[in-house]
Amino acid sequence: MAEKIADVEIPDSELAQEATELIRDTTPPLIFHHSRRVYLFGSLQAAARGIRPDPELLYVAALFHDTGLVPPYRGDDQRFELDGADQARAFLLAHGLSEADADTVWAAVALHTTPEVPYRMAPEIAATTAGVETDVLGLHLADIPRAQIDAVTAAHPRPDFKKQILQAFADGFKHRPDTTFGTVNADVLEHFVPGFRRVDFVDVIENSAWPE
Repeated sequence: MAEKIADVEIPDSELAQEATELIRDTTPPLIFHHSRRVYLFGSLQAAARGIRPDPELLYVAALFHDTGLVPPYRGDDQRFELDGADQARAFLLAHGLSEADADTVWAAVALHTTPEVPYRMAPEIAATTAGVETDVLGLHLADIPRAQIDAVTAAHPRPDFKKQILQAFADGFKHRPDTTFGTVNADVLEHFVPGFRRVDFVDVIENSAWPE
């Protein structure tokens, strides 16, 4: 019988089970529990908005969305979101899913820190961002009944989550600061890395190679 949390069914296909085992075994508990909450909150926010993401694709996107913050998935030369997106896409293709499904999940992971845009895209992409924004930023909590919020956090607790996730962000990309240009990730480094100064978009334009 499929597991249910807060009235949301957890996918129990072979693909979903393998994804669960992989992420549980290769990421810290912080990332695993956060990722499961993203699936649950994303599903609940999707229902509140009347959109119907494919549960299996949403589940994989949620599980992989922050893998780029930690070894063995963390890279050195691109945004952490792309690390996770590439891993999710490879996982799905290796399990026989279509290029189209793999691309949808890739976009869901790659765009999960981008405001507004995901909500104009496929339901899986929108729901992934909605789940992230609910769990990390507390956005749209009022759209979910209190009993369901409590059920999610009982199954996947979030003790000291704000402090821990911010530290995970800083640790995940402080070694590749250039990849944070134009992203919310620069905010993290400005708070936690002494001497870091974000690249200013206006400066880039004014100091570009174009003569004026």
